[in-house]
Amino acid sequence: MRIRRVLTATLFMVGVAVTPAVADSSPSASPSGDGGAPTEAGTSFRTATEIEQGQQATASGSTGDYLYWSFPADAGQRPTVKATVKLPEASTRNTAETWQLDVYDGLRRRQACQYGAQTRTAARDAATVDLSCTLRTVRAWSETWADDPLPGTYYVRLTATGLGASELGLPVSAEVKVDSQDIGGSAAVDGSLAKPLVPGIATTAEKSASGSDSSTAALSSLEPDDGWTSGWWSDRWVWTAIGGVLAALAGIGGYALTRGTGRPSRA
Repeated sequence: MRIRRVLTATLFMVGVAVTPAVADSSPSASPSGDGGAPTEAGTSFRTATEIEQGQQATASGSTGDYLYWSFPADAGQRPTVKATVKLPEASTRNTAETWQLDVYDGLRRRQACQYGAQTRTAARDAATVDLSCTLRTVRAWSETWADDPLPGTYYVRLTATGLGASELGLPVSAEVKVDSQDIGGSAAVDGSLAKPLVPGIATTAEKSASGSDSSTAALSSLEPDDGWTSGWWSDRWVWTAIGGVLAALAGIGGYALTRGTGRPSRA
């Protein structure tokens, strides 16, 4: 009976530990917000249009323009950027067009695509061209010499390359959408950044000697739905606790099987 009570209490503890883990590990749906989705794009890193993950942003421009958007990505996420460009009418184009999708992190380092068609050449009679780029999983921390994706703002740049003079200035329209897959504890590392790589994050309000406040507004106002993670928590802690509980159960079971029935009655 004592062993049965211990086993019951232990299983209850496992259930309590697993329930919040399952709830936290499931990716939260980002609001689509299509009604308030941006309808224009920036022309540089500083003027990049901010978009939320799950939003489908649109913009109009001309061939030869650089179109910029920015979005937040947190540790444990694997962002995928998709873009669709509606090309000018075939009668106005003389040759094929090559379009390229580039993604930069908060330090403006160009990030390699893990997979996806980052560059595509559209035939002269093509109406649209689809591009995509899936980044590596965002890490909470990495070495200073590494080029790993880190939490913060990411920039998307869309442009046509190698155009002739006669191909410049033709009207185009683009659609861009960013989604993320939550990788979870398998991508966790032992460390975290002091602050996410967000424009303006290093600027804080400070009081001068005269007592007046001096501060500069942050250039980015977007952040993940649940805020920036601290970097120390991951579901690895839950699975470690479950492993410890299972080890304890195995020890109790082994003891129950090997202890015997006690002292012999004749002793």
